[in-house]
Amino acid sequence: MSQQDRDATRVVIMGAAGRDFHNFNCCYRHNPRYKVVAFTAAQIPNIANRRYPAELAGRLYPEGIPIRAETELPELISRESVGEVVFAYSDVSFGYVMERANRVIAAGARFTLLGRQETTLSSRLPVVAVCAVRTGCGKSATARKVCRLLRERGKRVVVVRHPMPYCDLLSMRVQRFASLADLEEKGCSIEEREEYESHVRQGTIVYAGVDYEAVLEEVEREADVIVWDGGNNDLPFYHASIHITLVDPHRAGDEMSYHPGLANLLLADVVVVPKQDTADRAQIETVKDNVRAVNPNAVLIDAASPVAVDRPELIFRKRVLVVEDGPSVTHGGMGAGAGFFAAQKFRAAEIVDPAPYAVGSIREVLRQYPHLRRVLPSMGYGETQMEELRKTIESCPCDTVVLGTPVDLGRLLDIPKPVVRAEYEIQEIGMPTLETVLEKVR
Repeated sequence: MSQQDRDATRVVIMGAAGRDFHNFNCCYRHNPRYKVVAFTAAQIPNIANRRYPAELAGRLYPEGIPIRAETELPELISRESVGEVVFAYSDVSFGYVMERANRVIAAGARFTLLGRQETTLSSRLPVVAVCAVRTGCGKSATARKVCRLLRERGKRVVVVRHPMPYCDLLSMRVQRFASLADLEEKGCSIEEREEYESHVRQGTIVYAGVDYEAVLEEVEREADVIVWDGGNNDLPFYHASIHITLVDPHRAGDEMSYHPGLANLLLADVVVVPKQDTADRAQIETVKDNVRAVNPNAVLIDAASPVAVDRPELIFRKRVLVVEDGPSVTHGGMGAGAGFFAAQKFRAAEIVDPAPYAVGSIREVLRQYPHLRRVLPSMGYGETQMEELRKTIESCPCDTVVLGTPVDLGRLLDIPKPVVRAEYEIQEIGMPTLETVLEKVR
C-alpha cells in the first residue's frame, strides 16, 4: 500500500447500481484524499459480486473496485478500516436510512449523504427534470408529454434517463437508444425497456449509461433541450432549468417521509398531482396540503391519469391476471397500477392471485413484498428471471393477461393467452398546465 493510500480516508459507497457510481465519478474518482474500497449493492438482484471496472474507475484504481452485497457492510468496515460510508440509493423511508446509519455508526464509521451541489453536473442546454417523491408516481407519462410539447415548439429533444447499469458496466458507459432495434441489440432487460421503450416509440432518442459526464457530452451534440427522466425518487444528475416533481395521492404522506423524495419536493418549481381520477378526495387534499406547507412557491398542477386498453372486451366478465411495472409495485410499495385499475374499470369477473402459481425468483419476490395480493410484478433482471416470469404467467388460471407495464411484454415473452395492454397518459385538469410552465424554456 502506498503512503498516499495509507493517508486517504477509506470509503464504502452503499448503492444499487446507479446513483452510487455517479457519486463516485463526481466526488471520488480523481480525489486522492479518499480511497473507495468497495461499493455495496441492494434493491436490485444479481448486481453484487461484480467489479466497477478500472477503465471507468480511473488511474487511482488500476484494479477497479469490488461490488459486494450490503449484508457484508459491517465486515467490510472492520476488515478494510473504513472511515466513511456514503449512502447512495433512493426510494427508501427516513426510518430505513437512519437504521442503516446506526448500523454504520455502530460499526465504527461515519455515515454520509452527499449534497446535490457536489453531485449535479451543469449543461449549456436547458434541462427539464421530471422527478417524483416515490417511484411509480407517473414520471414517464409526464416526461413523454413534456417531450411532445417541446417538439411541437420545434425543439430537438433528447431524454436522459436515470441509470440502470445491470450488465457489463464498461459497455454501458454511454448508451443511445433511437429505435426498438437498439433496445434488442443491447439486450435490455424488462426494467430497462419499461423506461426506454415508450420514449423510443414516441420518436424521442434516449441516453443512459454509467458516466453521466460522458453522456452529457454526447447529448449536447444533438439536442436543443434535455429532458431528465428520473428513476425511483432520485434527484436529477444535471442542474435543472425547470424542476418538475410528481406526488402520488394513492400514497398520501409518503412525500414527507421518503428519501430523497422530500428533497425533490422542496426543489420543485412545479408539482404535479396526478391520478386524481382514481384517488380518494381526502388523499388528494392531504398531498396538496403537504405540498403547500413545504413548498408554497411551487406551481401546482392538477391531473388525471386515465387508463385506456386496446381490447376491453377481453377483460369484461373474464378472469384476468394483472402484470404491473416491477419497481413501482415492489420497492415502490404500490399495491396496484394501471393494469389493476383497468381490470376494475372494464369489470373483470375476477383478478387472479398469482402467488400460488409463481415460479423460482418470482415466488421469492412475492414473499419479499407481501403487500402484493392480486398483481404480478414484471420482474426481468436477466434471461433466467424472464423465463420464470413467463412460466408464472403461463401457469395462472386466467382468460386474459392484462399488462399494466409500459413495455410490450408480448414482444419479449411467449404468452400463450390473450393479452390486453393497459396504458395511461397525463391529463391536466384546469390551469395551469405543463404547456404553460414550459413556456420558460427557450
